[in-house]
Amino acid sequence: MKASIQHIVSESIEVKSLILQDESMLQIIESIVKLLTESFKAGFKVQFCGNGGSAADAQHLAAEFSGRFYKNRTALPSDALHCNSSYLTAVANDYSYDEIYARLVDGTMVRGDVLVGLTTSGNSANIVKAFEVAKAKGIVTVGFTGSTGGKLKGLSDYLINVPSDITPRIQEAHILVGHIVCELVESAIF
Repeated sequence: MKASIQHIVSESIEVKSLILQDESMLQIIESIVKLLTESFKAGFKVQFCGNGGSAADAQHLAAEFSGRFYKNRTALPSDALHCNSSYLTAVANDYSYDEIYARLVDGTMVRGDVLVGLTTSGNSANIVKAFEVAKAKGIVTVGFTGSTGGKLKGLSDYLINVPSDITPRIQEAHILVGHIVCELVESAIF
């Protein structure tokens, strides 16, 4: 069992080391920090979406902005789009699960807002549809995916495609990058 634990920790470290050594990815993270900082300063919001563990990560990162990261400060306008269970179940029932985020993006987001989608495959239909609606409305999109980027690759203005195809390692890296972004945005604004 100890060898299995060591292997899992080593895999996680390796993925994060690949990110650390990837100048292009570091530049994209820096660009995302600047984008979110400017959007918040201009009074716009940053909305998150994901499924399963990625929904939990989306909610976690949104809370870092609307709550706090390190500093006691005013709240930043950010939320995870799946948090209204009545809406979620009604739209999934009346339309389709694929429509749950697209309808919220269409109804609640405007040009200047930023949509962040987390999907390890990059192919989650509900996030792809949300990004399609966002693109049509001129809303900037930030995708967090695994190595290939999936369908989200072509729909993301900024793409964090973690160099792994292993779901838990991808999600661990999403939280790392998300925390970096939250910390640096908070520092830049406050």
